[in-house]
Amino acid sequence: MNPEEAAELIREKAAAFGKSKAQRVYLEEFRRSKKAMLMKDSLTMGVEAANAQEREALADPEYVALLKGLREAVQQEETLKWELEAARLDIEIWRTRQATERMVIRAHE
Repeated sequence: MNPEEAAELIREKAAAFGKSKAQRVYLEEFRRSKKAMLMKDSLTMGVEAANAQEREALADPEYVALLKGLREAVQQEETLKWELEAARLDIEIWRTRQATERMVIRAHE
């Protein structure tokens, strides 16, 4: 385990993690806008009741596709998050081992 490699991995993955998180947040926010747009479309097609408009919006293939995109964005973000966390843990494990080695050396002096 090399702490420099782990730190480099963190630097390499940081931008991808940021992009993934931004995509997830965007999709979460856009989901509400898309629902409103689809409900508005239902209203123009004669669906008056808000609950019926919502039902139509949530069942719309575009809304379902957006949810699938959100699922993929969350999966990618979480994968990168845990890759970064694993690299951080590698560094912490190395630091702990170094401290233990110093303690053992001092104990035998």
